[in-house]
Amino acid sequence: MGSKRIKSNLHSARNKSEKIILDPRGSFLQNWNKIFLLFCIIAVALDPLFFYIPVVVNDETRKCLNLDKRLGIIACVLRTFMDAFHIIHMIFQFRTGFIAASSRIFGTGELIVNPRTIAKRYLFTYFIIDVLAILPLPQLVILLVPSLKDQPVAFVTKESLKYIIICQYVPRIVRIVPLYIEVSRTSSINIVPESARAGAALNLFLYMLASHVLGAIWYLLSVERQVRCWGDVARKHRRDRRLLYCNDDKDPRRTDHSSNPDLLPLLNTYCPLINPDDTNSTVFNFGIFIDALHCLPRVLRLDIKRHLCLDLLMRVPMFEKMDEQLFDAMCDRLKPVFYTEKSFIEREGDPIEEMLFIIRGNLVSHSTNRGITGFFKVGYLKAGDFCGEPLIGWALNHQSSSHLPISPRTVEALSEVEAFALLADDLKFVVSQFGPLHRKQLQHTFRFYSVHWKIWAVSFIQATWRRYCKRKLLKSLREEEANDSGLSPTPGATIYASRFAANLLRNLRQHETPTPRMLSQKPAEPDFTAYQNQ
Repeated sequence: MGSKRIKSNLHSARNKSEKIILDPRGSFLQNWNKIFLLFCIIAVALDPLFFYIPVVVNDETRKCLNLDKRLGIIACVLRTFMDAFHIIHMIFQFRTGFIAASSRIFGTGELIVNPRTIAKRYLFTYFIIDVLAILPLPQLVILLVPSLKDQPVAFVTKESLKYIIICQYVPRIVRIVPLYIEVSRTSSINIVPESARAGAALNLFLYMLASHVLGAIWYLLSVERQVRCWGDVARKHRRDRRLLYCNDDKDPRRTDHSSNPDLLPLLNTYCPLINPDDTNSTVFNFGIFIDALHCLPRVLRLDIKRHLCLDLLMRVPMFEKMDEQLFDAMCDRLKPVFYTEKSFIEREGDPIEEMLFIIRGNLVSHSTNRGITGFFKVGYLKAGDFCGEPLIGWALNHQSSSHLPISPRTVEALSEVEAFALLADDLKFVVSQFGPLHRKQLQHTFRFYSVHWKIWAVSFIQATWRRYCKRKLLKSLREEEANDSGLSPTPGATIYASRFAANLLRNLRQHETPTPRMLSQKPAEPDFTAYQNQ
């Protein structure tokens, strides 16, 4: 009796184990393989996003290699999500039966359901390939490399991602091929398109996927080409190569070009982005990568700038009446710029060289009205705002000199700031075509929105209010002196009261810090009369 009970328990346990073995000919596993094949193709298309994380910052203020942190986070999240499906597929592989090769000679073949045999077969076939394909190495690079000390983070990240993604691309593609064959063999419906349209769509998709992968590799090689040129210049002229990598919190010396003021001119001289056919022995030849370094073709760049900047330009009140051609001309002259935290965009009293249109980030502006005691104005700027608007009045003035306007405030970045900059000469060229058309509207708009006029108006109101308070105090003192005498104020009493009040005010001023004159010089207004005969 006992032996029979033991045999029955073993038989039930065997039956329970056989229930969790999946039949490769079943509908569930066939549908799952189709879904997993689709996710494998999407994963192959997402991996090249890591090649776009290194970004070349190449503007008038600095030249360095930076990292797109936002894209890095997005790529890591998407890759982790795709790898989760791969892990589920690996679990299914340990519980998926297979047809013995020796039993396929006669009939449909014998389904092997022994878990050990299934696991042993999977471990010696595709298990190692699946493990290599889902190792979270790119995620670790994005998360751990920024914590390295005394290392060029951007350079280490670029090099690590280049080798990791290329090496992991091999097992990912190798895994797709047998999966595609398995789905085609076990599926009752042929997944290979038979119609001409479906076949054309599949070929177009494969062509776009290959173009996407090759384009990402081409972009990464272009970045390496630019960094190589900068490195050659720094090594040849014995400059610190750490300045070629954008600033971070661990090493403030990076991208601090103020310590090497001649570095930017050297990079501009030896690494200009010019046509490869126009290069000579003294200029670096970028070859086929020149187009990638130029963020696309001119027409496409203009379309992207217009999409990003048109709303920003229309926020400027003085540009409301502009036509489409002038907006296109202005968008074409915009240049992308990037500012790190605590960097100064404008300084009070310095010339304004460009007008800035903010895309992302926060800034603070404050003004002391050129050091006048008792005056302090603070404002905050965010995405969608702009600064440097005194340049508009300078550009609108038909008879303005070559001297740039003076900034009435200091603008400082509270966080990383991305913006588009419009240089003073470019703004003057565009506005010169716009001013004669809307002369009357600009006369009123300029005063209403000008920062110079706002600051002057505030200081004018303050000075007027203080004069009023002094006169009121003097009047009250005179009336009090007249009431004490009990007589109507005579000319002599008035003179006496005035002297008394003046002496009293003089005594008060001796015990206080002298207050400078609050009223600043009235700002100049653009000369619109020159447009009358145009």
